[in-house]
Amino acid sequence: MVGMTSACIMVLGMAGIGAGTAVADTVIDTIPVGDFPSGVAVNPFGFRAYVANSDDDSVSVIDTVTNTVVDTVTVGDSPRAVAVSPDGSRAYVSEADADTVSVIETVGNTVSVTIPVGDFPTGVAVSPDGSRVYVAELFDDSVSVIETVGNTVVDTIPLGAAPTGVAVSPDGSRVYVANNVGDTVSVIDAGTSTELTTIAVGNSPRGVAVTPDGSRVYVTNRLDDTVSVIDTDTNTVVDTVTVGDRPVRVAVSPFGSRVYVTNLLDDSVSVIETAGNTVGEIVPVGDSPIGVAIAPFGSRAYVTNSDGDTVSVIAVERCSGSLCIATASLAGGGSTGSGGTGSLVGGGSLGGAGSAGSAGS
Repeated sequence: MVGMTSACIMVLGMAGIGAGTAVADTVIDTIPVGDFPSGVAVNPFGFRAYVANSDDDSVSVIDTVTNTVVDTVTVGDSPRAVAVSPDGSRAYVSEADADTVSVIETVGNTVSVTIPVGDFPTGVAVSPDGSRVYVAELFDDSVSVIETVGNTVVDTIPLGAAPTGVAVSPDGSRVYVANNVGDTVSVIDAGTSTELTTIAVGNSPRGVAVTPDGSRVYVTNRLDDTVSVIDTDTNTVVDTVTVGDRPVRVAVSPFGSRVYVTNLLDDSVSVIETAGNTVGEIVPVGDSPIGVAIAPFGSRAYVTNSDGDTVSVIAVERCSGSLCIATASLAGGGSTGSGGTGSLVGGGSLGGAGSAGSAGS
C-alpha cells in the first residue's frame, strides 16, 4: 500500500484457521509529568490529555502526537480529578484541599473561573450535553451540580458516606456515585437531582464507569480487590471480577468491549473482557497507578503513576472478527484515531474517553 511505513497488521485468524486473538496491550511510552499525578482525561478529539498533579497544584497538558507535556496549568490546592467537556473547550478540575473546581479554557490553557463547592471534592464528571458538571464531595457526603453556562452550583445532592467516584450515563439521565465508606453506589436521577436508590457493592468502592450503551456500570472495590458489575435495568450487581491489589480507578473502552482497572499496589492495569467479565490480561505500568483514560476509538490508554510522577501510554491491540491489528505506524506518525505515536494517519475522533468521569484517589 503506497505511503504506508512500518505497518504492523497481523492476520491471526482467517477462514479455516479460527478466530483471531489480540496481541497483548503494551506500554509504548512513559511521560514525565508533575508531582503525584492522579486523575487523567483525554479530549474528544484525542489530541490532548490532561493530568491532575495533586502535590504540585497543577495540570499537565500532554500532546498525544508527540507524547510530551506542552503546557502546565497552575490550579487550586490538591487537584484530584479532571473531566473534559464534550466539545473539548473546557477541562474541569476538582481541588480537594481548596474545596473548589477550576475551569480551564483549553484554547490557551488558562483558568477562567474557580467555583466553590463542598468539602474535599474528589471525582468529577461532565454530562453528555455539557450543561452540567457533577462533583463528588468526600467529607460532605454529597454531590454538587454545576451549571456550566454560569459556572455556578445549582444543586447539592445528599448521598451516602464518603462519595468519591462519579460517572454519568450516555443519555445523561442517570449519575452513578461510589460511596467509599458506605460500600454502595448511589443512583441519581439527573432530571430531578434526587437519589433514586443505592446499590450494595464491595468493600471501599472508589472508581465508577458506565459502558457506552448504558447497560452496565463497573465499580472498583479497593479493599476487596474486585470490580462489581451493575445491571442498570435492575440496579443490581450481576457479576464480581477479581482484579489486582488495591484497584482504584476504572475506564471503559469506547466500544464497550474492555474495561481498564488500575491496581495501586500491583503497579499494573487489569484488562477485563466485558463479554464474559473475565480478566484477559494484566499490563505492567509505573509506580502506584491511579488514574486511567482511554483515547477515542480505543487505540491508547493513559495511566497516571502517582509515585513515579509519570504517565504510561498503553497501545491497545484490537481484533475485529478474524482480523487482528496491532496498532503500530501507518502513513507516518500519529496514533490510531488519537494522534499519538505510531498509528493510522493521526486523525481525531468523535467520542471523548476519560471525560465522562474520574474518581477521587
